Amino acid sequence: METWLPGLVILLIVMFAGVPIAMAMAAVGGLGLAVILGFQPAMTIVGQTTFDTGLSYPLSVVPLFVLMGNLVTRAGLSDELYAACHAWLGHRRGGLAMATAVACGGFSAVCGSSLATAATMGKVALPQMRRYRYDDGLASGVIAAGGTLGILIPPSVILVLYGVTAQQDIARLFIAGIVPGLLGVLGYMAAVQVVCWRRPEAGPRAERMGYRDRFAALGGVAGILSLFVLVIGGIYAGIFTATEAAGIGATGAFVIALARRRLTLRTLLETLADTAATTTMMFMVLIGALIFSNFVNIAGLPDFLSQLARTSELPAWAILAAVLLVYLCLGMVLESLSMVLLTVPIFAPVMAGLGYDLVWFGIIVVVVTEISLITPPVGLNVFVLKTVLPDVPLSTIFRGILPFVAADVVRLALLAAVPALVLFLPDLMR
Repeated sequence: METWLPGLVILLIVMFAGVPIAMAMAAVGGLGLAVILGFQPAMTIVGQTTFDTGLSYPLSVVPLFVLMGNLVTRAGLSDELYAACHAWLGHRRGGLAMATAVACGGFSAVCGSSLATAATMGKVALPQMRRYRYDDGLASGVIAAGGTLGILIPPSVILVLYGVTAQQDIARLFIAGIVPGLLGVLGYMAAVQVVCWRRPEAGPRAERMGYRDRFAALGGVAGILSLFVLVIGGIYAGIFTATEAAGIGATGAFVIALARRRLTLRTLLETLADTAATTTMMFMVLIGALIFSNFVNIAGLPDFLSQLARTSELPAWAILAAVLLVYLCLGMVLESLSMVLLTVPIFAPVMAGLGYDLVWFGIIVVVVTEISLITPPVGLNVFVLKTVLPDVPLSTIFRGILPFVAADVVRLALLAAVPALVLFLPDLMR
């Protein structure tokens, strides 16, 4: 029997038993290496992987982008962003829900965290939508779905970790996420329109604001816009690398928070502590995933899958569809970070062998992961939103996200059928 097969089975059993995913992957991977190579070589690989990952220069972007997102949240930029979107879209039927989708996309551009986007916009947007008697399902659904954009619209920590795991250029991955992210915002707005067309009472109109008030509201988005242009524009223009952009972005967010007088010594220390805790969690999961990746690589799982793909009579698109189906199923029981780090070392070589661009595949993986964030039984964004909105039943939130899941499936099919939508901007960078 192939060594990787019992390894995968044991990993799933251990995870479902409640062992943290980082510890499960590290333990099973280390044990598998010991069975194949012996105890001493296995421990050498485990130790070297841990050491190299902790001192990896490309991974220094992770704490910096996490810090940037925390500072942006602390600065309260989400309130002004939502107010600006409200001013321009609120008078339309379902306009506040569409404004929420746009605001989630804008906040994601400088936050980089789906969970933080959902939690923050839940506090900002839902009171306004309830004020105008929006349906709770539509209101909570658009917030949960809009929050998923945090792991796609750059800068995205998930894209950084995918780039390191699949050995792809992080700057190209960031630029590749822009168009799919914008398509996500437009898809969610279209889903709101469909819901309000079927049930007009679900999204009543708010009052129309004059153009003077609308343009005045745009002043509140200057901070987010300037930070996004500075970070992503600098990467696209080749002025600085993704790692340098992370440092510049964190510094810019710090300056904005100071200028808005939202930072005290206490809140700064809390922000730094939260950043350290989040970064530590991500690195532990990444180290565990890399140890398990070494095991499955040495055990021959990628080679087995690649040979299976070559010898099967299925076309490449059918194999891709099967891989995406696996992601959708895994997303129902695993959270996004673990799912990406667990599967990319297995599937990336197969996709490369079939001739698919791994930058494009990375964006596809993240879009599938977005869907997993709002699908039962896990649906992390839904549960985060539930903690912010304890009076909204989970059944109401899950009912509300169904139109947005449909929009995501359409976007996924479009990106899979037309890879140029993903690769056009990265190819211009060359």
